[in-house]
Amino acid sequence: MKRPQKKIWNGNVRDAALSILMEINNNQAYSNLLLHRTIEKYSIEAKDRGLLTELTYGTLQQRMTLDYYLEPFVHGKLDGWVRELLRLSLYQIVYLTKIPSHAVVHEAVEIAKRRGHKRIAPTVNGILRSVLRKGVRSVEEIEDDLTRISIETSHPEWLIKRWIEQYGIEQTTIMAHANNNPARMTMRVNTAKTTRDEVIASLEAEEVDVRKGEVIEECVVSSSGNPTKTKAYQKGFLTIQDESSMLPVTALDVHPGMKVLDMCAAPGGKTTHIAEKMKDQGEVFAHDIHDHKLQLIEENAERLGLTSITTKSGDSRNLVDVYGESSFDRILVDAPCSGLGVIRRKPEIKYVKTEADFEGLVKIQSELLDVASKLIKPDGIIVYSTCTVEYAENLGVVDGFLEQHADMELIPLPHLDGNEKLEIKEHTLQVLPQHFGGDGFFVAAFRKK
Repeated sequence: MKRPQKKIWNGNVRDAALSILMEINNNQAYSNLLLHRTIEKYSIEAKDRGLLTELTYGTLQQRMTLDYYLEPFVHGKLDGWVRELLRLSLYQIVYLTKIPSHAVVHEAVEIAKRRGHKRIAPTVNGILRSVLRKGVRSVEEIEDDLTRISIETSHPEWLIKRWIEQYGIEQTTIMAHANNNPARMTMRVNTAKTTRDEVIASLEAEEVDVRKGEVIEECVVSSSGNPTKTKAYQKGFLTIQDESSMLPVTALDVHPGMKVLDMCAAPGGKTTHIAEKMKDQGEVFAHDIHDHKLQLIEENAERLGLTSITTKSGDSRNLVDVYGESSFDRILVDAPCSGLGVIRRKPEIKYVKTEADFEGLVKIQSELLDVASKLIKPDGIIVYSTCTVEYAENLGVVDGFLEQHADMELIPLPHLDGNEKLEIKEHTLQVLPQHFGGDGFFVAAFRKK
């Protein structure tokens, strides 16, 4: 009988990382949420947070590569937690030069003793010591280009194949490697309350290393320190948000006094961005299909001091019955998507998504745009955006929408067109993770004739 795996914080960072990795594997939990919850629940000290994050993300990001390294040393079947412990340990041996290998092996054996029966610890010890003695094999031994890129970047072959067809082998390889780099800490300045320069000065006074963003005026990037513990954050001057995620609202071209709809709003980053851009003057309606997520939008709005936002739950594909046709000046359709642009933040995405997922997503995305075309006023603007790099969900949806709606036209992206740092082609923007360090994102804007 297997011993149940307890999820406890006993001061051991590697034990905690193992528990998080098992939770991700067994329950398809999101790594970023689980890591944050673990840190908050057990009040893990700052000195341990960095290592816990590194171990969790690193092991998850490099899973396929680690399995390739382990394969020659593993004979017979292993329990899931034992394999995860070996991945976690091998990640430290191969990728983290500051941790002595003998210490990694010792810690792995101790964890195996606590979590398993008496025969597990010698197995773990033997495998890891064999790795130390013989070294790991090179991915260059893999002759097939597709398989080699897949293994060396830990992305499934089907995904690498699709990306090569869409972007070519060079950009695909760069993108897959970029997905294994740490995500930047970027923030949006609340321009309804303050300016970017004032926020930078305030953060620097509290020893947060910060600089201006790459493409968005109200974006700042932090390389050290904890912005969420600062006065600027507590006063509602800042929102944690990826710079790419700021692009859709920038292109929406909102102004004070407008009536604006955010069709897929939770957790509210883009909703509050809209309200800030409007100087909190006008009406912003934030809808989400998940009722329990509306609280996140409301909490964000309250912290930022924004009063123009109204939240409502329900399927946004039914909103014509709620508001009537031609009701809004601007509509944001930040559609549910495969999330392949945010693999850096949620590495598990690349292991759980399948090609079958795209068809259902494209149907939902197209239906949302169809409803938006009815709700928008003549001469009004709809912005369609996703956090994916997948053609079918992006240009494929745009082309299909234009074919079905002769009254809509694709327009140059307001406030983004002409930006030399953005690769805008035929009025659409596809950001890849390697472009300026932001998430993979797609943006297109339509005007009702």
